Amino acid sequence: MRILVVDDQRLMREGLATIIGLEAGMEVIGTAVDGRDAYTKALEWRPDVVLMDIRMPGMDGVEGAELILKHLPETKVLILTTFDDAELILRVLEKGVHGYLLKDMPSEAIVSAIQTVYNGGTVLQPDITVTLMNELKKMSEWNPDKAHPLSRTEPVGLGLLTEREKEVLALLGQGLNNKEIAGFLVITEGTVKNHVSNLIAKLGLRDRTQAAVFSVRHQM
Repeated sequence: MRILVVDDQRLMREGLATIIGLEAGMEVIGTAVDGRDAYTKALEWRPDVVLMDIRMPGMDGVEGAELILKHLPETKVLILTTFDDAELILRVLEKGVHGYLLKDMPSEAIVSAIQTVYNGGTVLQPDITVTLMNELKKMSEWNPDKAHPLSRTEPVGLGLLTEREKEVLALLGQGLNNKEIAGFLVITEGTVKNHVSNLIAKLGLRDRTQAAVFSVRHQM
């Protein structure tokens, strides 16, 4: 597994590279200092996973992730963030990144998250999702049109969903995985997987991460 580490802080950048490089099966092929640098190096080195800081001078992680995902669709992008990045997190998730994690997470959790996205999964932390929902509620109170541009009409595609699919969508927005959703709704994981696939197709979304952001955006 080839990994590119992106962070404008040298200590964080080198520390992450060292920790990840100690893991069997993981190779840090290089580091970058901002989104532009990350995009340039990703084009050259073709990493499997980019571990990307979100708030950086120059080109931030939102723009960097968008460029990488557009031109290197096979590369997974995992965002590093802090709790005060609510709007940036939403923006970058809408670009199609494969998840986000906190900078102060234990090293083993970061390694596990990298493995998850490499294997095709997503990383959505429930506590951050709750923070995002709270932030959106505040934004809605301050400026409803800005927070919810589709708030006056039903979001496109939502009317196509069954009631069960809407329930699954709401739980995705809370950061639950298929097993947790199955337990909550008392259905099988296979059924949950089918519902997730169906609602993603009906809403015209790319994956479950974008479905979760959709849910948060529209306060499902």
